[in-house]
Amino acid sequence: MQPIQLFELASRQAQWLAVRQNVVAGNIANANTPHYASKDIKPFDSVMKETGFQLAATNPAHFSSGPMSNQITETSLIDDGEVQQSGNSVEIEKELMKSGEVKRDYELNTGLVKSFHRMMLMVVRK
Repeated sequence: MQPIQLFELASRQAQWLAVRQNVVAGNIANANTPHYASKDIKPFDSVMKETGFQLAATNPAHFSSGPMSNQITETSLIDDGEVQQSGNSVEIEKELMKSGEVKRDYELNTGLVKSFHRMMLMVVRK
């Protein structure tokens, strides 16, 4: 029997979410800084593919990808759309949406771990 990797995957995603929340908070804090380029990190899916973390899949439709390395990327002032009067590329609305995504993903992550943990405890009791 192979070890269950759900807890490791959830832990890696929680770390990724913490880094993303710090980057988003930094963008919001620097919203009035002249010539500040907003930053973001690579999506969790692409980070997992780069590191080679693989989950066992018994069906091609099942989820499979691999763990994270936190790489922060700077958003180009030209590519990101609007440049503010101060010369920076931070849009508060987008940053607040990203913050909401992080919160939602973290709640989903912790809910899944909690449910899986309860299921494992039920199996052990019997």
